[in-house]
Amino acid sequence: MSITYLKGDATSPQISGNKIICHICNDVGGWGKGFVLALSKKWPQPEKDYREWHRDRENNDFALGSVRFVTVEQDLHVANMIGQRGNRPSKDNPPIRYEAVEQAIEKVTQKAQELQASVHMPRIGCGLAGGKWENIEPILKKHLLANHIPTYVYDFA
Repeated sequence: MSITYLKGDATSPQISGNKIICHICNDVGGWGKGFVLALSKKWPQPEKDYREWHRDRENNDFALGSVRFVTVEQDLHVANMIGQRGNRPSKDNPPIRYEAVEQAIEKVTQKAQELQASVHMPRIGCGLAGGKWENIEPILKKHLLANHIPTYVYDFA
């Protein structure tokens, strides 16, 4: 099994059955740049849930490595994954936290197995988070592909 790379919009998976769209969120409550704009344009629920989750973080699991699954259509869920420390680089360190991404992808793998879902995403962590795909791709292979989860990565055309 391998990752299927597609040209197109990760907010519009063209696969039947249950689907999970994954994306990286920061740990400071910011939502307003990058892929989240495309999500918010289609569905208000992921942003609303993320903001409430962050606002009530003293009483919940909001932290690096955590995930919230938000149902946006009957067979479509968005995984808000906390995988970014802040939203700006500090010295030589980009905001991406690969350990947190891996923890989140482990949770996505479990949810995908539970729902018998395919997983869809842009090249997570490689935009505003400043990560490198050669560090993200092995995480996807280790968890999603090793568990036979169909995985689709979209490059916007």
